[in-house]
Amino acid sequence: MAKVSIVMGSDSDMPVMAQAADFLEEMGIDFEMTIISAHREPDIFFDYAKTAEERGVKVIIAGAGKAAHLPGMCAALFPMPVIGIPMKTSDLGGVDSLYSIVQMPSGIPVATVAINGGKNAGILAAKILAASDPELLSRLKAYSEKMKNEVVGKAEKLDKTGYKEYLASMKK
Repeated sequence: MAKVSIVMGSDSDMPVMAQAADFLEEMGIDFEMTIISAHREPDIFFDYAKTAEERGVKVIIAGAGKAAHLPGMCAALFPMPVIGIPMKTSDLGGVDSLYSIVQMPSGIPVATVAINGGKNAGILAAKILAASDPELLSRLKAYSEKMKNEVVGKAEKLDKTGYKEYLASMKK
């Protein structure tokens, strides 16, 4: 059973939403993924959001651009956490999407990540699930340690080579 549902309003959102899916896969978390337009097919959307709990979903990651109603409507219908990913848009660069998601009315919260923040949405979903899953928490701690070690390694390389050589090695 999928613990996380990833939903997007358009297939143009797929590259960003795939980042969330990739992280969930890396952590061994089951997920489902679909494309639903809250505006163009509201009946399908309502069914999706209202039956998510029955399908075993514990967290919804919803990405949307422009008016960005998908995350907020998911939060209105789904009783558990919803993470909104504002999509970068050609018109306003995603700020319109960001504002639509973060300005939810009292009582209908949506956790929000950065514009095009697919990977962070996956990480946040995993952290929510890890609150009641010690094995997942252990995998997340190992992931954090790996990130730390990568940064330490880069700092050591910079110390040894100097900034010019370091920059040159980044271009390879």
